[in-house]
Amino acid sequence: MGAKLIETIYGNIQGLKSSQLKQLERLYHQRLPGDRFTTPEFAQRAAAISTEIDEPICVYINRRGQVIRVGVGTPRQTQIPPLELPRYGGGRLSGIRCIATHLKPETPSEAALTAMAIQRLDALVWLTLTGGGFQRRGGGATGYIQAAYLAHLIPQGENFTEDKPEEIDKGEKLSEVALSADTPVVGTQSTTPALKTSFLWKVSEPLSLETLASQDFLDLVEGLEAEFEGEFVAKEVDADQDKVLLVGVMTQEMTQQHFEDGLVELVRLVETAGGQVLQTLRQKRSRPHPQTVVGEGKVQEISLTAQTISANLVVFDRDLSPAQVRNLETQIGIRVVDRTEVILDIFAQRARSGAGKLQVELAQLQYSLPRLRGRGQAMSRQGGGIGTRGPGETKLETERRAIAKRIARLQQEVNQLQAHRFRLRQQRHHREVPSIAIVGYTNAGKSTLLNVLTNAEVYTADQLFATLDPTTRRLTIPAAVTGEPLSIVLTDTVGFIHELPPALIDAFRATLEEVTDADALLHLVDLSHPAWQNQIRSVMNILTEMPVTPGPALVAFNKIDAVDGETLAIAREEFPQAVFISAAKALGMETLRHRLAQLVQYAISPR
Repeated sequence: MGAKLIETIYGNIQGLKSSQLKQLERLYHQRLPGDRFTTPEFAQRAAAISTEIDEPICVYINRRGQVIRVGVGTPRQTQIPPLELPRYGGGRLSGIRCIATHLKPETPSEAALTAMAIQRLDALVWLTLTGGGFQRRGGGATGYIQAAYLAHLIPQGENFTEDKPEEIDKGEKLSEVALSADTPVVGTQSTTPALKTSFLWKVSEPLSLETLASQDFLDLVEGLEAEFEGEFVAKEVDADQDKVLLVGVMTQEMTQQHFEDGLVELVRLVETAGGQVLQTLRQKRSRPHPQTVVGEGKVQEISLTAQTISANLVVFDRDLSPAQVRNLETQIGIRVVDRTEVILDIFAQRARSGAGKLQVELAQLQYSLPRLRGRGQAMSRQGGGIGTRGPGETKLETERRAIAKRIARLQQEVNQLQAHRFRLRQQRHHREVPSIAIVGYTNAGKSTLLNVLTNAEVYTADQLFATLDPTTRRLTIPAAVTGEPLSIVLTDTVGFIHELPPALIDAFRATLEEVTDADALLHLVDLSHPAWQNQIRSVMNILTEMPVTPGPALVAFNKIDAVDGETLAIAREEFPQAVFISAAKALGMETLRHRLAQLVQYAISPR
């Protein structure tokens, strides 16, 4: 029985006597009227226990009047994880109210009100204690409560009327408090402006216990939910589009500019994937928190902000471990993904050919396998012996094995694709046709350039990763030495990006070999992008990490029609051998053909 008590009483129960734990457990046996916030008897009983153990306690009650959770601590310390809260649909409250005791004669703290907002509680009843009291004959407790406060959420931007007689007695007005986080959260090291949300709540003036107990709970809640529902419907314009809250974490090895450039790129990635970024939160830390990436206070802020702006997805600007994703989703209550998963989703949308779909599926499965929810190795029933016999494998273990088999089969198919493309390249080598691979950051204009040079009719768009499949076309240019027509092949490859996910590099090895097997590279750079120098470094880093060193490269700066003279001068100074073009306006094409001929001559000449 003792183990059961420990499991059902939440919060900090260390040091409590078994008799005190039994008193707390007996609260689960109480039943309150469904149309009242509390009764004087129940409130006094909770206050008596809190006084005896000298700790605040919280009792959570559903709309049927049943006690569903008892915790030792403040509302923040004992709050119900969002994923365990009932889901009544958008615009609804959670259907749970909290009765919280407080040892000092203070109004509800901002931390308690924030916990109420995160859980979307029906109401928070805040009982301040006298520090004394007495037990009446027959076991009733009284005299433990000094004052009671009633707090509840109100719709955003609404001026809640104060003319409801059942809400408060005449002469006792509610004070409206707007949620803000102007005070820094301890331990977060955040230097960015504090979050201001539009969540509003109301907190009553001090009420007598009898006044509080006489108010109609259901009438208030039903009225509030009607307003919340109307507000939710007004927001729900495009239900098919993910409403995204971005979270960026700046660690000590990052510069401010590099951090902000990464967030701007992540916004583009989310939009390319079909999401809408509603807000971005930032935190500066010396290093990511091993369990939740950000600190405890920031997790609370993320959860509350997601509630406030009606986000249904949180996207982090860095890779998350499976454990971090689980911890964050448990505390925030909505889906959490990292940057890699956003990129994988874009690739899944963009893949058009069988080869592209094959490689994307492999990358997604390799990424998702360790993220299957479950007990990991502990759930495996292989090996025989005690504990391995019985009803058979769990569904999750079956899925894990099915995915592992699928990955093995896809790996074989990718190897076959590699072999097929290798044979095609060998045929070109036998015919002595020089090859140039166009490489560059995503959205640099590679497909547009291929179309202009060869009339390839490859799909182009002002999007990240608009094309995934390599396209090879023949181009005739005048030879560098003789001036006679020279046939070369140009290959448009998949775009690169900063910290390209390892799963994609492995899955797209057949595509990336088009780069390493080419005689030379044309490195296309979007000069109009504010971070063009960082993009060059990112592409060069990926090229140097390839198993086979690529051939010589010519840097071509694209979109010169969209840049100012100062940027052009900086680029010419840093890259004096580069060529400057505008693929969309067909500017500099003759110069580019001439420089490509020189590049081919250099690449294929014996050295």
